[in-house]
Amino acid sequence: MPAPLLVTVPGATLRDAVLALGPLPDGVEVAVWALDSPPPAEHLDIVVPPYMGAADRLGALADVTTRLVQSQSIGYDDIADALPPGHVFANAASVHEPSTAELTLALVLAAQRGIPDFVRAAGEGRWAPARYESLADRRVIVVGYGGVGRAIEARLEPFEVEITRVAGRARDDERGRIHGVDELPALLPEAEIVIVGVPLNDATTGLVDADFLAALPDGALVVNIARGKVADTEAVLAEASSGRLRFALDVTDPEPLPDGHPLFALPNVLVSPHVGGASTAMIPRMARLLREQIERMLRGDEPANVVLRS
Repeated sequence: MPAPLLVTVPGATLRDAVLALGPLPDGVEVAVWALDSPPPAEHLDIVVPPYMGAADRLGALADVTTRLVQSQSIGYDDIADALPPGHVFANAASVHEPSTAELTLALVLAAQRGIPDFVRAAGEGRWAPARYESLADRRVIVVGYGGVGRAIEARLEPFEVEITRVAGRARDDERGRIHGVDELPALLPEAEIVIVGVPLNDATTGLVDADFLAALPDGALVVNIARGKVADTEAVLAEASSGRLRFALDVTDPEPLPDGHPLFALPNVLVSPHVGGASTAMIPRMARLLREQIERMLRGDEPANVVLRS
């Protein structure tokens, strides 16, 4: 009889979602382990860390062997320094793209159509009609053209916008030109909305700095759904405080944004608390990805979404 495939998940919610997809193949066991207690075995085939604060718990893998560490996040900028040697790490590509793109569109539409102003007025018991910017006919730059960027583009297209795509390097695909990030100085002066969805790395840390923002025309909207450190907070605060630019931020630096931070008080800044992927779509999609990884392992195939080998 083949040795069992031992999979750990951080909680009962994900375990139950995996089991709800149907009976597990023979020899596969799913146990709950949140990396905050002794491991259930010296060897674990697949380990799923907690969704939040995973990097802080990866030290628990120092004394166990694994075949795969399966993240619940797309981003992994804090993982390389935290993952003990000898492990293969996969991110959660395919899980969060739709929800993150939904939130991006919600932030864009809310900022363009004045929803925060309407909510504030309603909270004060006031009827406050006003004419705001449309999304239709706007020139939009999507900076970062991975899975999230493509999902955002797909959802933007029905709104009749002019989309410019920007990635780390210039190239062409079946849809046309993808500009390189080095072309941003020439592209930003024409942008009315800039959506930033790049991964955080050495090249993108501080990408949205004072020069980036100064290149934008008055009234432009900057949406950051990437990582907080992609943007220089002081530069963002300076442009927001002057009223020249508008911002919608799902991520900030620092994060969480401290209580009473001046960004909270500015009417031209919309802040959501890093909830791009936090929707009801997450757990079912995470369960499907984990079942796929189990099936790949049983077949002897390479796992999907591997991004690091420590």
